[in-house]
Amino acid sequence: MIYLITGGCGFLGSNIAKDILDNSNDELIVFDNLYRKGSNLNLDFLKESGRDFTFIHGDIRNFYDISKVIIDFKPDIVYHLSGQVAMTTSIANPRFDFEVNAVGTFNILDSIRQFSKDSIVIYSSTNKVYGDLENFTYKETAKRYICEEYPYGFSEDIGIDLHSPYGCSKGIGDMYMLDFHRIYGVKSIVFRHSSMYGVRQFSTYDQGWIGYFINEAINNNEITISGNGKQVRDILYASDMVRLYLDAPKYIEKMQGNAFNIGGGWDNSLSILELFDILEEILDIKIKYHIASPRASDQKIFVANLDKLNRIMPFNPTINKQSGIKKMIEWVKSNN
Repeated sequence: MIYLITGGCGFLGSNIAKDILDNSNDELIVFDNLYRKGSNLNLDFLKESGRDFTFIHGDIRNFYDISKVIIDFKPDIVYHLSGQVAMTTSIANPRFDFEVNAVGTFNILDSIRQFSKDSIVIYSSTNKVYGDLENFTYKETAKRYICEEYPYGFSEDIGIDLHSPYGCSKGIGDMYMLDFHRIYGVKSIVFRHSSMYGVRQFSTYDQGWIGYFINEAINNNEITISGNGKQVRDILYASDMVRLYLDAPKYIEKMQGNAFNIGGGWDNSLSILELFDILEEILDIKIKYHIASPRASDQKIFVANLDKLNRIMPFNPTINKQSGIKKMIEWVKSNN
């Protein structure tokens, strides 16, 4: 097998790449422009595996860069993980956000359409394609919001509603993935992620909230949270994500042309305030925080309903939120 990972030096990409290097003899091409924080460190980490792979310093915004890779290698499986992932960055610089997420994704699809029609492409999309979800009813409890219409998670039938530059640009990529299957027969799968976390994630204030808050708590910093802290996401640990991506191609005949909500499910749902409670207990500290204005188009709650995915392939998270947070704490400490 020949694997191509765009954004292969990012959090998800480097974890998938490491598993391929450690557990197979398959050929691996890692494609990345090393733009994000920590990407150089993740590249060094992959090189330490001791097994050969191809690294290509390229940019998905450049059609020549990505099409040459598709032409030269004709990969069996493409994990398209490159992206601009911060809502705040998309609002500050919507053109950059559009060029990376929308144009970059189109470049990959058009390259596959023209030069490697048998490639499977799996796209990392986002729950943000559903908008702010303010058309539903919410109950506010002491530590979290609950959606009255979908108390145990949102299904894919709630419908696309693109808000914010980030939601629009990722939604364009999402829709193109599905339409290139309908029109051209591209073997595409879309995963609409909730929150992911784990080792190799170099979190910032703008992206990777679990790792960011863990780092701030470890360093005893006063934390700023946007909104009241009762916003809820379901969290999925890195090793479970890797298993999902590596297993999905086995089910391509039924999965292609479909989008799936992906997350840790209801049992692994967590608000910011509930995360603080867990961190205070594990670290034996008292977290100091203050509240700022809510972020634009933020969702009060997003928990993924996994029923559609599980009708096709068996997938249930094996790392619960308590275990995953402990693992993340140890990793953040070791890289502090």
